[in-house]
Amino acid sequence: MKTDLTDTTASKINKALVQGRRAIGTPAVGMVLTLVVVTDEENAYDALKAANDASHEHPSRTLVVIKRVSRSPRDRTKSRLDAEIRLGAEAGTGETVVLRLHGEVSEHAQSVVLPLLLPDAPVVVWWPVNAPLDPAKDPLGALAQRRVTDTYASEEPVRDLIARAAAYTPGDTDLAWTRITPWRSMLAAALDQVDCEVRSVEVEGEEFNPSCELLAMWLADKLGVPVERAHSAGPGLTAVRMETDCGPIVLDRADGTLATLSIEGQPDRAVALKRRDTAELIAEELRRLDPDDTYAAALRYGVERLAGPAAGDPAGDEPVAVPAPVEQAAKAPAKRAAQKKAPVKKAAAK
Repeated sequence: MKTDLTDTTASKINKALVQGRRAIGTPAVGMVLTLVVVTDEENAYDALKAANDASHEHPSRTLVVIKRVSRSPRDRTKSRLDAEIRLGAEAGTGETVVLRLHGEVSEHAQSVVLPLLLPDAPVVVWWPVNAPLDPAKDPLGALAQRRVTDTYASEEPVRDLIARAAAYTPGDTDLAWTRITPWRSMLAAALDQVDCEVRSVEVEGEEFNPSCELLAMWLADKLGVPVERAHSAGPGLTAVRMETDCGPIVLDRADGTLATLSIEGQPDRAVALKRRDTAELIAEELRRLDPDDTYAAALRYGVERLAGPAAGDPAGDEPVAVPAPVEQAAKAPAKRAAQKKAPVKKAAAK
């Protein structure tokens, strides 16, 4: 069932929701949360489809906020709220309200959304594109217990990761982090099978891919060893190589679907490690509404490294090294200077 309301108000939208539920014979509300999707017209269809698919696992009221920017100066002063209400098969297992904000009302989206939130239910805000650098201070983000961004959609992922680390508030998370959940699980399981000490790690993937950066930061934070970032043509993450005192452990995924896990002394194993779609990522994030402390620790670990010239230089071909926790950042300039001054000498024959 679909209902269109033009030049409406939040009160009229609530009344239309009640009438719609009665019309389709489901007056009871059995939704567990409110998902607020903040997007633009271009990306609204894909975001709405992902939210509807995720609602099969998490029945929710989905509020899609689309801010319409008028090109005419005369139209910018006209405030109008248009709504499209979807119930039943049109909205997965919950309710969907598409809100199009015109004129000055687009600057006060939180005032429109607040009366439409489910009472006594958690709120999750998701920005598929154009996410704020400080989600917790955004007017809509301030209404939520969880705030989901996607650094992969950013034009400057490294810059956004640095900003998110500086402004992190419990409840923030990113789909770039969610994408590496299978990788983290597989690597942790591989290390559980051996009694070895990891000496160094190399993470290989697309350049400026935030998931690769986050995985490298997580490994460096948890293992306390040097981690290098190597670049490949992708897609996404392609390999993780861990050097241990028992031999190498390699998780290699060249095609984005099937990976090979190689452990010294054991036969190679093929493991399913496909790239997941957005609906699966959102569904995973909605399973937990408490702060993700592991994400926070990994994000904060990499702030200084990401701010370095190697990470920000698009022309750099050398792998980017993540320093181990025991290394002091102050030693790096002195070491580079010493290498420049010292002449290259061959080792003397004994």
